[in-house]
Amino acid sequence: MALPSSWASPITTRSRVVLEIAAELVANPDQRLRQAKVMLREQGCGSYEWPLCLFGSSTNEGLDAVINREAALAIINPAGPLTVAYRGSAPYARPQPIRMIAVIPSLDQYVFAVKAETGLTSFEEIFERRYPLKAAMRGQEDHCVHFMLGQIVAAAGYSLDQLKSWGGDICREGSVPSLDGPQFLALGRGDVNAIFDEATDAWLDDALDAGMTVLPLSEKTVQKLELAGYRRALIEKRNYPRLSADVLTIDFSGWPIFVHADLPGGLVEQICAALEARKHLIPWQGEGPLPTERMCRDSADTPMDVPLHPAAERFWRRCGYLS
Repeated sequence: MALPSSWASPITTRSRVVLEIAAELVANPDQRLRQAKVMLREQGCGSYEWPLCLFGSSTNEGLDAVINREAALAIINPAGPLTVAYRGSAPYARPQPIRMIAVIPSLDQYVFAVKAETGLTSFEEIFERRYPLKAAMRGQEDHCVHFMLGQIVAAAGYSLDQLKSWGGDICREGSVPSLDGPQFLALGRGDVNAIFDEATDAWLDDALDAGMTVLPLSEKTVQKLELAGYRRALIEKRNYPRLSADVLTIDFSGWPIFVHADLPGGLVEQICAALEARKHLIPWQGEGPLPTERMCRDSADTPMDVPLHPAAERFWRRCGYLS
């Protein structure tokens, strides 16, 4: 599937979101010190020196920063782990106090691709057959693909330790899979026999060209994951004609922008106003300005299973984006 001509990498999008919001907010006279700290990774945020902190990460690190009130705002991809935290599903002991501002559109699925010669026909069969699968995944340890894989395996009734006990492994290296990237190179050398990742449009066609099979999740596994807070998804044959059939998997859509439930309504409205004012300056995966008019409504590419902050809902309603 061709990417739009204006396509921007997720790194660029989330960085510009926090930078543009910060640039707008520091102009407000009620912002103490008239400055903000844009947090990236492995940075603290002193509450006195930096009263306004915005987190540009896309991982559970940003989620923890908002829950612990170390950041006013963060972004995560996909929406599923945010819903897991909101519901208080494992690994969370209780529902977490988080609310949505908006969701940057992104339609994606989790892909489990294996070499055809493995003979595997489903994700669960890896464990049923005790197959020594070596799967290439992202090198970034805190990427949500790793967090979610642990939960998917648990929903199937197994553990990654079991996989390793019979000779399987998870090999972490590189970023989004590509033909010249470490995952496909390792596949070609025979060092791995699977690739697990998201960013479906970026690499699934290459995997199918290489003769790989895409494993579905079972209905039972997916139902357990839905109870935890994830959405089911289909990798559709109409989009990837070389698939033998639609593939049942877990959704990896959306880039939620979120805050603590107790964040003052005035600041939340300022954040929404900043996003609206600067939307034409923020590149994303589609054409034109960031489409805030649909980023506050639930859809396939803007999943919203966590409520909007009440102040955000009021703001978007005043804009005419909510009926």
